[in-house]
Amino acid sequence: MAEGERQPPPDSSEEAPPATQNFIIPKKEIHTVPDMGKWKRSQAYADYIGFILTLNEGVKGKKLTFEYRVSEMWNEVHEEKEQAAKQNVSCDECIPLPCAGHCAPEAIEKLVALLNTLDRWIDETPPVDQPSRFGNKAYRTWYAKLDEEAENLVATVVPTHLAAAVPEVAVYLKESVGNSTRIDYGTGHEAAFAAFLCCLCKIGVLRVDDQIAIVFKVFNRYLEVMRKLQKTYRMEPAGSQGVWGLDDFQFLPFIWGSSQLIDHPYLEPRHFVDEKAVNENHKDYMFLECILFITEMKTGPFAEHSNQLWNISAVPSWSKVNQGLIRMYKAECLEKFPVIQHFKFGSLLPIHPVTSG
Repeated sequence: MAEGERQPPPDSSEEAPPATQNFIIPKKEIHTVPDMGKWKRSQAYADYIGFILTLNEGVKGKKLTFEYRVSEMWNEVHEEKEQAAKQNVSCDECIPLPCAGHCAPEAIEKLVALLNTLDRWIDETPPVDQPSRFGNKAYRTWYAKLDEEAENLVATVVPTHLAAAVPEVAVYLKESVGNSTRIDYGTGHEAAFAAFLCCLCKIGVLRVDDQIAIVFKVFNRYLEVMRKLQKTYRMEPAGSQGVWGLDDFQFLPFIWGSSQLIDHPYLEPRHFVDEKAVNENHKDYMFLECILFITEMKTGPFAEHSNQLWNISAVPSWSKVNQGLIRMYKAECLEKFPVIQHFKFGSLLPIHPVTSG
């Protein structure tokens, strides 16, 4: 079991297997500011933040090049139901998840292949000539292809006995790449991709043992594709706070990236504003890769275009940076109506209040 993973609660084996679940198409439930109370009390919120924090723990102190394990395929699943019941898959102790018996290494590779397809579609859909510098309309052509093919793409990852889950899970994939009307991208879209991965864990396609691969292989590839989208189609930041925000587009790689750097022998928070340190270490750490992307996209003094990050560089330890970013993520993203009004709820991430175990 991956380092830092907590055991699921003892009664989690009594959860109904996902194959018997009634899947539904996720829809928006947060329509007004007072509805935010429903979100913060919901099972979806508990499961989502639990997933984020479990992955945060799993990547602590590990480089992107770390030789991580991926779970082995469970053979003859149907003959070992009793054993399967004792080995529930959970992405946090608040998310009891029965294992679907799918080969998780295969699922990881298929998710990377899915993202590679999205990347290839960008190459096949070059920007068009238009008067406006930002929001290239070719993005809408690219998005229309994803909108049409999303369920087929997800079906390549989900085993046939869980095919009923595909339409529900595919919604989160479609929500994770930006908005085709506004041609923008922000932390709400990033959250949709994390929700997509969380749903795959909840139906057992991914396992908690794979938490390092989920971040280092799948989420990191997602980031690469999103950066390519942002650059190719000059996407606008969705709801950006400008210099007062952490970043125009992302948040989670700063959380998980700071966790990677906890107890690093020589890299301290003050080093991420040092160009030499970033250039030498960005391939090993998500946080530094984010800094490199910012410096490629923005001009002028770092303290001026990225003031929040500049201030964070003065924090004495990566552990404190990590804790502070988690608090900031909750306050600035998960508790902000303009972000959460777009979040969709289904059977896997339900709006109903959290059930006490």
